Amino acid sequence: MGAAPGGWTQAARKLVEESGFVLAVDLKPMEPVDESNVRTIIGDIAEPQTIKDIHEFLPRSADVVVSDVSPNVSGIWELDNARQIDLARQSLRVAASVLRYGGNFFVKVFQGSSTNSFIDEVRQHFSFVKIVKPRASRAKSAELYVLGMNYRKRA
Repeated sequence: MGAAPGGWTQAARKLVEESGFVLAVDLKPMEPVDESNVRTIIGDIAEPQTIKDIHEFLPRSADVVVSDVSPNVSGIWELDNARQIDLARQSLRVAASVLRYGGNFFVKVFQGSSTNSFIDEVRQHFSFVKIVKPRASRAKSAELYVLGMNYRKRA
């Protein structure tokens, strides 16, 4: 999710090789990937039709859900953080609806007042949760990723 312009999709395609399947979702159109095991959906993950489309396109439960969704940044930090966490929560809902037991989830968040409560929500669904700050991310950037591994249904 949040697949445009397509870098995550290309990386996922390399990882799954010929035997896996990649479903890329974004509001914006992406460059087409000319591979039979890659599909794209242009849609909003907050819209029921997009969720329905995701379920219809997936050939089986997902092994991994990656979400790099991000709001249009306004420059008002509290608002941007709240919007980002809302998108991360929506991503978590989608992941919980499509992941297989034992599956993994990787989602972008902005550090802020709501981040810890979101991480607590992720912990309710996954056996192992880790905060990741990629080396490629600028040191001053508030961008982090939350990695949830070993999906289990919420108690």
